[in-house]
Amino acid sequence: MALVPTTVSAGCVRSARSAFIYNRQSNQLHVTSQVEVHEPHRICFVMSNPKSLAGPAALEAARALHLTIDPWILRTPVLRAVGIEDALGSGTRVSAKLEFLQQTGTFKARGALASLGRLSPAERAAGVTAVSAGNHAIAVAYAARVYDVNARVVMLSTASPLRVQRCRDFGAEVVLVDDVHEAFRVAEHIQETDGRSFIHPFEGEGVTLGTATLGVEICEQIPDFDVLLVPVGGGGLCSGVSLAARLLNPSATVIGIEPVGADTMYRSFSAGEPQGIDRVDTIADSLGAPYALPYSFRLCRDNVERIVRVSDDELRAAMRFLFRKQKLAVEPACAATTAAVLGPLRDEVAGKHVALVMCGSNIDWQTFAKYAEL
Repeated sequence: MALVPTTVSAGCVRSARSAFIYNRQSNQLHVTSQVEVHEPHRICFVMSNPKSLAGPAALEAARALHLTIDPWILRTPVLRAVGIEDALGSGTRVSAKLEFLQQTGTFKARGALASLGRLSPAERAAGVTAVSAGNHAIAVAYAARVYDVNARVVMLSTASPLRVQRCRDFGAEVVLVDDVHEAFRVAEHIQETDGRSFIHPFEGEGVTLGTATLGVEICEQIPDFDVLLVPVGGGGLCSGVSLAARLLNPSATVIGIEPVGADTMYRSFSAGEPQGIDRVDTIADSLGAPYALPYSFRLCRDNVERIVRVSDDELRAAMRFLFRKQKLAVEPACAATTAAVLGPLRDEVAGKHVALVMCGSNIDWQTFAKYAEL
């Protein structure tokens, strides 16, 4: 299902080079340029042209942001994954960036802090809203507490009770709905009625610069990797990490890893433009974006060699493997890169130095044990 660009006039919360407005009922993506908007209409994403994030200027911006958010994030460690290396053999070296040890349990804190930090005082006073299977909502709640902003987040009723409670612990109000498409409709209503700013889970310059800080850390901690594997949902993580990796380690190969049941970026790469899916069907709910959008798609397309898909069975096996061989209990999305290196990419990476992004660990024991089939 393609997201069809059409010309539209609208008003926005600020001037911008581009504004993208996604209408879920028509499945259309309306693109405006050089507009001045005074009210939100639908879900409005205001951002610069992704081509503006390139070269030394992009690295300078990412490093400046890193200094800004440094008090509220961690420089997560890198692990030599000997358990994975033993399973692969062939002299393959594996380094894992343990971003699941980040504040809030995932990489999402970086983009949320960046996005809320860009709001004006008036916008912060009005509050924020977000849509999430859990991790982005937790990160927005955390960033809202940092900036003393009221947060009202929309989550799926199937979300882990652990994730829901973590949002509430950070002070956010949680609204539960039945599916992801309804979630965006509810967030739209909250945005329009409360005047809140919508903090998008994967689209926009703030998100990309936030995850670019992670990419910079990876390149500093693992300067000699040959292949970098990055989980892909909507593309927010991959857009920033791949941008930094391409600039700091241009000879390396960056590959995105996506679940078969939520393969929007894979379809988008194949079609050459952002695509959507009718239904998300994967245990990796953190990677369950129902559509791709232009900003993150363009950056991923420019900096990622290709997207490789993994099945839920491969995710389960990877979760079980990480628990037994590396003593790591992680959510399905976090196991995606391990699933890929042990599965479809095994022969391709033989004898190389592979860096894995391990992105999140917000999962309760009962759910983990069920998925990992312990």
